[in-house]
Amino acid sequence: MDSNQLLLRSKEFALSTIRFFQMLPKSDEARILGKQLLRSSTSVAANYCAANRARSKQEFFAKLCIVVEECDESLFWMELLTESDIINNSQADQLMKEAEEILRIFSASRKTMKGSL
Repeated sequence: MDSNQLLLRSKEFALSTIRFFQMLPKSDEARILGKQLLRSSTSVAANYCAANRARSKQEFFAKLCIVVEECDESLFWMELLTESDIINNSQADQLMKEAEEILRIFSASRKTMKGSL
């Protein structure tokens, strides 16, 4: 998968999360956890976009580390939303699968890049 495909995929993940957030219940708990999810998931796309504009390999690697961290955090917020019964597993299932796949891709890229620095 090339960088343009990853840019599109991470942006689509952010858009899917925005749509998911809009469907959350209107409770305080859902709103608080949902906003955390919204911040971290949109940060995945924003930081990968920034990584592609990096001026050095070190800067790219630093941004890639942030992407991995934010994607992992997104999974955490989705787990809290489901484990607290704010939403059911089927509502978050597809989004969580996509987050896990994106996390694996970026983690592998980070590991490969770390070896070359």
